[in-house]
Order: sequence, then C-alpha cells, then structure tokens
Amino acid sequence: MTATAISGKSASETAAGGGGERPAHRDPNVLRWLGAYTASMFGDGVFFVALGFAAAKVAPPGQVGMVMAVGAVPRAALMLGGGVIADRFGPRRVVIGSDAVRCLLILGAAAALALASPGLWLLIAVALLFGVVDALFMPAVGALPPRLVTPDQLTRLQGMRALAVRSATIVGPPLGGIAMSLGGASIAFALAGCLFAISVPLLMTTRIGGLPAPAPREAGAEAGTGAWRDLVDGLRYLRRHPLVGPLVLSGALNELGLIGPLNVGLILLTQERGWGSPGYGWIVAAFGAGAATSALLLTVKGRVPRAGAVQIATLFAGSAAIGLIAAMPLLIAAVALALLAGLICGICGGLAFALIQSATAPAYLGRVTSVMSLTGFGLAPLAYPLIGLAIAAFGSAPVFLASTALGMLGGLVGLLTPALRTAELPS
Repeated sequence: MTATAISGKSASETAAGGGGERPAHRDPNVLRWLGAYTASMFGDGVFFVALGFAAAKVAPPGQVGMVMAVGAVPRAALMLGGGVIADRFGPRRVVIGSDAVRCLLILGAAAALALASPGLWLLIAVALLFGVVDALFMPAVGALPPRLVTPDQLTRLQGMRALAVRSATIVGPPLGGIAMSLGGASIAFALAGCLFAISVPLLMTTRIGGLPAPAPREAGAEAGTGAWRDLVDGLRYLRRHPLVGPLVLSGALNELGLIGPLNVGLILLTQERGWGSPGYGWIVAAFGAGAATSALLLTVKGRVPRAGAVQIATLFAGSAAIGLIAAMPLLIAAVALALLAGLICGICGGLAFALIQSATAPAYLGRVTSVMSLTGFGLAPLAYPLIGLAIAAFGSAPVFLASTALGMLGGLVGLLTPALRTAELPS
C-alpha cells in the first residue's frame, strides 16, 4: 500500500498542514505562491519589451530579431536537464535560486546600461543567460502546483495560474513601454529586476509539500542516481504512462502547429489585410480576454466532468477557430473569432495541465514539466522564420489552415488514446 492509502490523506494535505478542506483561492499559502508567480510573469513581460526596444536602438531589424530569439536556444538545449535538476534537488530550492539569479542578472544589466552605453553584445549575453536560467526556472515552477493543493483543487489552481499569465500578458508589455519612455532601457530593466525581487521572498515563505512516497523506477530502468539515467528514466516514464505521455504528445503537436501563427502569423496577417498594428492589438487583446475568461471559469468551477473528452473537443474547436481567423475578411469578424478561440483554448490548456499534474507521480513532475515547456518555449520559436517564409510565399490563409491541420493532430492523438478519452479529474 502507498503512504496515501495508509494515512487516508493525500500528500498535499499532509504537507500543507491539512489544508485540503480549504479551496485554493482561499488558501493564504497558495495565494503567496500565486503572488510570486504573478510578479515573476510581470517581470518577464517587462524584460522582453525592454530587451526588444534596447536592441532596436543599437541594431538593425534583422539583428533585433536575433536578440529576441537567442534566448530560445539555451531553453531548447537545457530544458530537459532543468527538469532533472528540479526532481533531484526539489522544485522549491531550484525555483527560488533561479528566480534570484534572474533578479540579479537583470538588475546588473540595468546598472550596466545606466553607467555606459554597451553595444549589442551585452543584450545578446543577457538574453542567452536569461534563457539558461529560464531552463531551470520553468520546470521547477511547473512542478509546484501539485505540492500546494490536493488533486481536486488542481483545476482551480490552474485557472488561477492562467489568470496570472493573462494579466501579465496584458499589463506587462505596457508597463515595459512606459518605463522605456520615462527612463530608457536601464529603467525598464530595473523595473523587471524589482518585479523578480518581489517574487523571491514570497516564494521563500510558501510552504511546499513533500513527495507522498518514493516513486518506483520504471521497469527496465537501470539502477543508479546519475543525471543522465534520471533523464532517461523520466522520458521512459512519459513513454509508458497511458495518460500523461499521450497528453504531452498531444499538446506538443498542437503547440508546434499554432504558436507560430499566433506569435508571427498574426503580425503578417494584419499587414497583409491593411489592418495595421491597431488591428493586431485588437486581435491579440480579444484572444487574451477570451483566455482570461476561461481561466476565471475554471477557477470558479473547480472541476469539469469528463475532463478528458472535454479537453479533446476543445483542442479541435480551438485549433479550428485559430485557423479560421485568417479567413475572415473583416477585422471585427477576426476579433470576434479570436475572442472565441481564446475562450476555447484556455479551457483546453487548463484541463490538460490539471490532468497531467494530477496523474504524474510527484517524483517525475519536474521532468514531465520540462518536456511540456520544451515545445512551447524552446522548439516552436525556432520555427518562426519558416512561418514568415511560408506566408510570404503562399499568403496567410493557407499557412494558418495548414498549421491548424498540424495542431489538430494533437486531438487525433487524444481520440486514439482510451485513457485520455475517459480521463476524469480527482474529486
């Protein structure tokens, strides 16, 4: 019997001091973590705006794109290793340490920009180092939610997390722009560093639950404690898990298909249609508002019946809505469809995260999260130039529709997976 079965309590309840009876949105410990996560996401938004505008002042457009994309290289190369480190040393220790390093790195860059006028080399170095630290931070922060709440509260917590992300997406870039206009890149970098500094003490005061019991090594795994064997063991765990593995594969295919059109394709689409930057802003804002609404719904609802079937259905519907944005002849129609797409995709993503984190053995959470993050933050950005070339050659509508077809392959994986079709969240 496992430790959970013997005690009658989940590990999250035991580690959090019996907080299982308290909903996530009323738990002070969860709210401290949410505050830290929100401050960190705001810092990310300010940092990337500051990095882009600082690069634009000292480099031509082609090199600006290089500065913005260079951080994805270490994330792609090191993300899986970050998951191993989070599982070996504990996500709390890793997330606090990496967030503190991000704070010192950005504040150091702010000081350098204030005292001198460094060239492009400084911005490239900062972007590279930030990407390295992100490869540690992302798997660790993703492994924390199941240690903060009981499994029945994971959907609600994912809704709260998504609200934090959407708030940062909406507010962070304007904050960075205001800081740039008031004091230049040094002030904007300093603001980002201060936001990271706010998150560190909040993380340090957040109680994190331990593992319920040592996770058994997968059948066929070699004995040993080496980092490489831990990585292989984690990948083997994903490959053999009847629910988590297919869900991660489904999400990866969906992200590879849709992240490029959303982040690059929309810019080119609005130029192609003559809608300009205001049109782009309206479409992105509508998508963000839809996603924020779905996050709020998940926070209030707490649990969705037949979560696996709903996740598959919303993946198909959300992919179709994104693909059809490029087929809309009028801006108002594209904005309305983006709002609907954000609402559907937000539900899909929240359910996927909750299902994965409730089904994953805690000892593997860091490695599973690293694989999940690898696609969206490491591999997909490397395909941005291909999206641009394809749109230049064939136009926006065919590329959006082809990307939708690729994204829907993730839904096909779900349909072919019985464990996912019938998956339920804990109650």
